[in-house]
Amino acid sequence: MLLKLKKIPKSYPWGHSTFHIPTPLNPVNNVVISVRCFVSFESKKASHELNRMLTECEGSIRCINKMHAKIITGGYGQNVFIGSKLIGMYAGLEQSHMNHARKVFDHLLQRDVFLWNMMIQAYANSGLCIEALGVYKEMCDKDVVVDKYTFTFVLKACSVIKDETTGRVIHGYVVKRGFYFNVFVGNALVALYAKCRMMEACRRVFDEIPEKDVVSWNTVISGCANNDLFIEAVELFHSFVHDESFSMPDHATVVSILPACAQVAEIRLGLWIHCYTIKTGLTNDAMVGSGLIAMYGNCGHLDYARQVFDQIYERNVMVWTAMMRGYGMHGNPQEALNLFSNFLEGGFHPDGVVFLCLLSTCGHAGLVAKGREIFKQMEDYGVERSHEHYACMVDLYGRAGLLMEAVEFMNSMPMLPEKDVYGALLGACRMHNNIELAEVVAEKLFVLDPNSGGRYVTMAKIYGDGGRLKDAAAVRKMMVKKNIKKPFGFSSIKVDSVVHTFGVEDETHLRSEEIFDMLAGLDEVMALPT
Repeated sequence: MLLKLKKIPKSYPWGHSTFHIPTPLNPVNNVVISVRCFVSFESKKASHELNRMLTECEGSIRCINKMHAKIITGGYGQNVFIGSKLIGMYAGLEQSHMNHARKVFDHLLQRDVFLWNMMIQAYANSGLCIEALGVYKEMCDKDVVVDKYTFTFVLKACSVIKDETTGRVIHGYVVKRGFYFNVFVGNALVALYAKCRMMEACRRVFDEIPEKDVVSWNTVISGCANNDLFIEAVELFHSFVHDESFSMPDHATVVSILPACAQVAEIRLGLWIHCYTIKTGLTNDAMVGSGLIAMYGNCGHLDYARQVFDQIYERNVMVWTAMMRGYGMHGNPQEALNLFSNFLEGGFHPDGVVFLCLLSTCGHAGLVAKGREIFKQMEDYGVERSHEHYACMVDLYGRAGLLMEAVEFMNSMPMLPEKDVYGALLGACRMHNNIELAEVVAEKLFVLDPNSGGRYVTMAKIYGDGGRLKDAAAVRKMMVKKNIKKPFGFSSIKVDSVVHTFGVEDETHLRSEEIFDMLAGLDEVMALPT
């Protein structure tokens, strides 16, 4: 009997195939021989079939486990194509199933850079960023040649856990390996530094990307907005839309810039974005809609905000909250509460942000009884109370002049009060000139929040309002001794599409002399008898 087999490359996966071979001794009866070999066509066909069957198991751990068992018993445990599919299927489930993905990865004898990248990405997407960095370290130890995707995935893991130290080390490797000017790696570095609140480094990396894409602009704009650099975010947006090499903003761009428009009350840009969303069909999107509502609310245009709200067909909790916050911010507590009733009637389940918004509304409107009722409702809906909710209740009592009730409420808290709770009480003490209680609260705050200049300034003002000027001076001397500074507020104005900012005693502006002369003139006008 002669059986000719082609030479089989060692890199091919092995499998079992059965051949029926007629022998010269008995040409009638076939002898069944099981030959352990690779048959290219049959193996590819089987791989695609297994891939199809795995795809049908999406979301079912039981089905994936059964298919995994068949893959092993069928001799396809070392098939890289099937292995990568299995890793992806396990990674698409809950975080607890990532150990199965890791076992598949560890079992494969031949692992190329694609598989290593896939494992890093799977861990990063599952929130297991420490494990993702561990795979990257193991990859480096085994001298696996990395590519641009490796750095993109591992930098994402660093940004999620805000690991700026490891991120900087990887940044060095990026430069060393020649990937610094790659747009994907550059975008990942921009996102990392933005998450770590290192905006100077973030802008530097962004500026050095030679061929920026829309993601580059979206990342740096959202980074500025999330780090309270709202004017910079608006300026970047203007640069983006005037860049002739790019198309118009996408969904992510609009979602990124709207919070900045809301914070700086940039109504003209907000109106332009609103028109753009209508033209591009983004108005009904919940994220865009909630951003527009917040922007109009901050600018005082509640009628426009309500029009946007009414035009969103599929409202989520975020949209409802934005509208309730808008009403509460502008002294329309009844509208906010009516909206909350409609929210509940619509079958929505409130979360902690909704209750935070309502408690703040009741506090500013002096609705103590209603605030207590809403605070009680949190328990009815199974919403966990955070320090922010307790701070809102202390602020509610404090604004109403019920300082002793506020103290009793703090003493009944199931956890120790933190700086935000004491801060709310200190503000109430200043509002109602209660120096004795303020001294007790300030003593706590100077320990819990020692570097906050605002706490010291508030206490100095309380002493000043009470005529205790020596004590006020002592608090300010303490600030100087500890080198504690309160961030200065600033004003801004837009002239010819350029935003100008200036603060108290700020001489950095090119036209500071004119600004001070104008302020002096205004003081004289206001001093004139009416």
